[in-house]
Amino acid sequence: MIKVSLFYPNKEGKTFDMDYYFNKHLPMVRQRLGTACKCVDAEQGQSGLLPGTPAAYIAMCHLYFESIEAFQTAFGLHAQAIMADMPNYTNIQPTIQISEVKI
Repeated sequence: MIKVSLFYPNKEGKTFDMDYYFNKHLPMVRQRLGTACKCVDAEQGQSGLLPGTPAAYIAMCHLYFESIEAFQTAFGLHAQAIMADMPNYTNIQPTIQISEVKI
């Protein structure tokens, strides 16, 4: 199993519409990726380690697939539509990492 993680850095002047992301963008992503996407979880940053420090990331999203090939096939078909929706919720370019999940 692989996990595709998107990290949205919490930097000054950057915006992120969490309501739109959770209620519109992610359901659209799930619908377009179909059964190839086994699970999606998203997080909203709350704080850094020490009280009063900002979270390193405004948001994070993790999508799970059986393989890199399954991800590439599903995403490739809908990449343009998924990416075109980004300006509706953020002006942040996410950092993306693909990891193998060991259970």
